[in-house]
Amino acid sequence: MSSKAKQSQKLLLFRLSGSRLFGIGTLKIREILPYKPLTKLPHSHHAVVGTTSFRGSAVPVIDMAAAVGYPALTQEEQQKSSIIITDVQRQETGFLVRGVQKIIETDWKKVKAPPAALGEKAFITGLLDVEGDIIQLLDVELLLANVYPDSLNTGDVALTDVQSETLRALNILLVDDSRIARKQLCDVLDAKDIPYQVTTNGDEALQVLLKDNELGQPVDILVSDIEMPGLDGYELTFDVRDNGVLKQPYVILHTSLNSEMSLSYANQVGANEALTKFDADELLHAMLRGARQPG
Repeated sequence: MSSKAKQSQKLLLFRLSGSRLFGIGTLKIREILPYKPLTKLPHSHHAVVGTTSFRGSAVPVIDMAAAVGYPALTQEEQQKSSIIITDVQRQETGFLVRGVQKIIETDWKKVKAPPAALGEKAFITGLLDVEGDIIQLLDVELLLANVYPDSLNTGDVALTDVQSETLRALNILLVDDSRIARKQLCDVLDAKDIPYQVTTNGDEALQVLLKDNELGQPVDILVSDIEMPGLDGYELTFDVRDNGVLKQPYVILHTSLNSEMSLSYANQVGANEALTKFDADELLHAMLRGARQPG
């Protein structure tokens, strides 16, 4: 590969409360619809305002403002709102927002990690300065987990004793900027007593890879998210593959995106596999495939 891996990212900007702008990567978005009357769902989470029909299927619609702690949209505001249909973690979900602004193109290197002072319950994965406006990138995975807590149950995976021991012998590195995604990853490995290291972004992960390699204990399996502040999963993979000194790990790009384009690009930058979150069985068996690769 002769050139630096770089894929420009597009963000949809929208408002939830006042003039503050939020953003979601467009790869997560299927369509933006004008508001239309919704079918109510009994006994649902307070932020679920109903369902809408999208391409022949009933899709739940969440008032995003209410889900993250802002005042819910009034009936009058709903009439002027938009519904963003997303495809995240193998499910389609609609998000009701006060106002869609525009789509911008940006580089994930310009996205900054949110300050630690925001705490673990903040629904923000990154901050981006656009002409003086600070855009907050929403953690859609955390939002969905709060509305549908049962989705965090990763389930048990049946492994033989030999398979479990094989994975325990590996140096596994997990990378994800979403707290919920990290919890799902860690829970799967913890359930099998499989050791691992975990970082919150690509820059930290690259330092771990280089340090472990220098210590003679190179990372065997790298499981990385794609959309992350700073060094994203694509660039992290490229930097790993472009390093002639680094013992090459088996790279699994693990993303909430269902986009075929994103998964195709993962292979282009040198990833061994690209998986859509979250299937614990798929993930562990991908790691086992990595363990069988010649060193």
